[in-house]
Amino acid sequence: MNNTYGFSRIAFMSVLGAALAFPLAAQNVWAAQNGPVAQNPAPGPGGGRGRGMRFSQDNTPGWQMMTPGEQATHREKMLSAKTYEECKTFQVEHRALMEQRAKELGKTLPVPRQNGCDRMKSGGYFK
Repeated sequence: MNNTYGFSRIAFMSVLGAALAFPLAAQNVWAAQNGPVAQNPAPGPGGGRGRGMRFSQDNTPGWQMMTPGEQATHREKMLSAKTYEECKTFQVEHRALMEQRAKELGKTLPVPRQNGCDRMKSGGYFK
C-alpha cells in the first residue's frame, strides 16, 4: 500500500510542477518572438496604468517588414513622444521609410486599421 501511495504522490507532484512551469515557458517563448512588453506603460485616461499601448500590424504600417529590433525601437520612440504633433511627425517619417522599403520589395504598403497616435491621444498619453 505504501508503494501505491508513494507513486501517486510522485505523479501528482510531477503534474503540479509541469502545470506551474508551463505558463512561464510560454511567456518566455512569447517574449522571444514579440519583444518585451513595457512593465510600466504610460498612464491612460485618468492617470491609470491599464494595459498600456500596444504596437502591431494593426496600427503600424510595415510592421511585418521590420526586424524585432526595429519594432522595439519604433515602440520606444512612439511611447517617448511628448505631444500629439511629435507623435504624428514620427509617424509620417516612419510611413515614408516603410513605403520606400515596400517599393524595394515590390509590395504595396496597406493603410493601418488603427492610428497609433490617435489611440494614444484618446488614451490620455499626451497632455
